[in-house]
Amino acid sequence: MWCRRFRYGRKGRLPKPIMLGAAPPTNIFTPSPPSNLDPIFLEVAELEAFRLVDFDGLSQEEAAKRMGVSRGTVWRLVQKARRKTVQALSEGRPIYIVTGACEAKY
Repeated sequence: MWCRRFRYGRKGRLPKPIMLGAAPPTNIFTPSPPSNLDPIFLEVAELEAFRLVDFDGLSQEEAAKRMGVSRGTVWRLVQKARRKTVQALSEGRPIYIVTGACEAKY
């Protein structure tokens, strides 16, 4: 599966598409009891890098080869995912996984 990412500024080239292993089985994680705080939005590319490095135990270079991007990109994605996850857990905020521009390529 491929996922096209979004550019955060007006200048520069568009980001390379990222190769994903599989779509996440769920899109929402909510705290119990639910809170009225704003949700945290986690991109699928961030989730995939987070899963490969922290859950599967791959090095950042191996994860980068698997995703088809550079090691620096994997490092930035993992750092964003860790920060968002810790913020959601410590503040009791829901996490929404954004699967906007992903498409299956088999």
